[in-house]
Amino acid sequence: MATLPCTIVWDPSMSPFSIFGFEIRYYSLCWIIGLGLGYYMMQWLYKRQKVSLELFEPLFLYCFLGILIGARLGHCIFYEPQQYLTSIKGFIEMLLPIHFAPNSWDWRFTGFMGLASHGGTIGLFTALLLYSKKTKLSFAWVLDNIAITTPIVAAMIRMGNFMNSEILGRATDSPFGIIFAQVDNVPRHPAQLYEAIAYFIIFAGGLLLYKKIPQKVGSLFYFGYCLAAIFTFRFFVEFIKEVQVAFEESMSLDMGQWLSIPFIIIGVGCMIYSFRKKG
Repeated sequence: MATLPCTIVWDPSMSPFSIFGFEIRYYSLCWIIGLGLGYYMMQWLYKRQKVSLELFEPLFLYCFLGILIGARLGHCIFYEPQQYLTSIKGFIEMLLPIHFAPNSWDWRFTGFMGLASHGGTIGLFTALLLYSKKTKLSFAWVLDNIAITTPIVAAMIRMGNFMNSEILGRATDSPFGIIFAQVDNVPRHPAQLYEAIAYFIIFAGGLLLYKKIPQKVGSLFYFGYCLAAIFTFRFFVEFIKEVQVAFEESMSLDMGQWLSIPFIIIGVGCMIYSFRKKG
């Protein structure tokens, strides 16, 4: 495939700097920025709704652990079970950010290489259920507020994927094509950027809806909106993505699409349910 004159060649350094010899990667920075934005957005919502900030303080830890653990287990179980669930080394690599050398117990720190958004969603849902029980706050209220902030976190995570040159789009002749030099010399759809832009728009839409109908918080409307919007876009963007693992080649829909369908159904169902409640 010929390279188009306007095609961007994307070849960033994986790490902009290091601290005491420990590399700080762009991917990690995007995660931190995303979680930071989510933190301050949730704090703003708690203040606006006159909820004690003492109840807010433990929320960040619940969300961070829920997303990280869920996303990691989701990737390992849904996408690479043969790698992580068939050996002791693989099981350790699933739980710890390390990688073992072949035929040896020698290991090196790699960070978690492989996180799945569907697993992160399940992990976050579980963490919020535990948080709700701990704080005695309404679970529906917690879900709606977190749903208003979630898209901006998801957008920053996809920006991290872009910096990592991962979750690639299919080859394209369109002027949107980008060559990910660390992968190959083929212009590809920057699917990560498409998702990041979509999630920023979904975040802005949710915030505008909240300002217009704040009384819907606690009805599961915003939770439904977030799930339906994000995973509907995720379903369709998968058509221009490369498959992540070999077994998806033979599937009519890839794993990401099959996993998106239940979330879309739940999201639409929650929105319908919300309109049966007063307010």
